[in-house]
Amino acid sequence: MSTSINALPRKLVKRVQRTNAAKAIELASRLGYAARGLVYLGLGTVVLLAALDLTPRAKGVKGMLRAWADWPLGWALIGAIGVGLAGFAAWRVLQAVFDADRHGRTLKAWAVRAGQAFSGLVYGGLALSAFELLDELEDVGEIDEEQSAHHAARTVLDLPYGDALLIAAGLAVVAFAVGNVVQGLMQDFSKRLDCDDKTCRRVVPLAKAGYGARGLASLPLGVFLVMAGLQARAGEARSWGGALQAIEHQPFGSGALVLVAAGLIAFGLFGLVEARYRRIRPPPEVTP
Repeated sequence: MSTSINALPRKLVKRVQRTNAAKAIELASRLGYAARGLVYLGLGTVVLLAALDLTPRAKGVKGMLRAWADWPLGWALIGAIGVGLAGFAAWRVLQAVFDADRHGRTLKAWAVRAGQAFSGLVYGGLALSAFELLDELEDVGEIDEEQSAHHAARTVLDLPYGDALLIAAGLAVVAFAVGNVVQGLMQDFSKRLDCDDKTCRRVVPLAKAGYGARGLASLPLGVFLVMAGLQARAGEARSWGGALQAIEHQPFGSGALVLVAAGLIAFGLFGLVEARYRRIRPPPEVTP
């Protein structure tokens, strides 16, 4: 009898600890979805302005963050975005490693989890870029994204089998892009949300348009990386913004860029919806 009485407080403590850990993971994840949403709202807006010739060119995330540095309290916004993206990257790791979304162990499930792992690496890198930008905020200048892309491609090409590595990276981006388009066409996004039917019917079209547009916006980037690897020429690589500019230079390119921009804005809005309504179930393996 005394043993069970003494064990009871320990059980309560563990339950409280598990609850607190789950709440912390959920909060970090929701902040992450909100941060991702704000990033894509900003990207979509910049792409739209570029398509309408109201700004010189489209920009990637790093270029956009540097532009935000010129805003009043821009450092606070960049810091908040960095923290949010770090939280989102951590949630992606939990999804990929511990199957937080309970996809299972089918081939399709492993493909989804591999995509989540890739997403975690990308957003973790973007969070690191935001924190690095805060360190050099006083010396922030205009970033030349194309030169950065060429330098990164040249660094890879200098490695053993660098051309094959660059082709593989390009094919991974192409696969990511195609996967996003397929999700936009076929995914039932309402299953991810904890909202009533009326709200879900209103917000799901944002997800479909957003995922499709993100895929179409990423596809040229992957193609340019593959071309750079095949030709072993770093100059063929493009930044994300540079790849979108290549779209604009095609016939009807400005109209296509407007549609992509609208889709990216829709994706950003859906990110804010996910911050509020996303079903988040922390895996039991990471709670005490």
